Amino acid sequence: MKHYLWVKAACIGFVLTVIYSFIPFQASCADVTRDSFRLHILADSDSREDQALKLRVRDRLLKETGELFSSAKSKDEAIRLTAQKLQSLANTAYDEVRRSGYDYTVKAEITNMYFTTRRYKSYTLPSGMYDALRITIGSGKGHNWWCVMYPSLCVTAAENQDERAREAFDDGEYRVVHDEQPEYKFKIIEIFEKLRSFFA
Repeated sequence: MKHYLWVKAACIGFVLTVIYSFIPFQASCADVTRDSFRLHILADSDSREDQALKLRVRDRLLKETGELFSSAKSKDEAIRLTAQKLQSLANTAYDEVRRSGYDYTVKAEITNMYFTTRRYKSYTLPSGMYDALRITIGSGKGHNWWCVMYPSLCVTAAENQDERAREAFDDGEYRVVHDEQPEYKFKIIEIFEKLRSFFA
């Protein structure tokens, strides 16, 4: 009986140690979600044509918003600039849709939405709720494309991306997004975020 209690106590101690060791990592992940602003483009469907259209809309938006987002000094400023240009961004996306021979509607909105863990170039964005500019083409039922608008990792030259990331994130956040983290760490955070959103 004593042996059983000792094993049980050891197991509980191990679990608590693991949980405790994840607290700093989880906190930094939460800071990343709070300090990032993402772009999310939804295609009308998964057809080859609609997916190609989504990428043309992406290219047009990135080309026309490069200066807008690279000049933002904070996430709040990036959101404010986006809000001011929201109708213009929707018009730009719609113009590209019409140029490509389609008559889909286009909706542009600033929203707070859940993202799973995603890797973008040399950066990993942990799962969680992010503020995002979402562009919906037509029904928006196709696969999406995303990137990070603040810090401007998808609208600045590659050589400037790391500089932008270091400016926007503190040391803990930067380690989360840039260093090679074991996959299981992000998976645990993803499970935690799903449970939290389920009970919220």
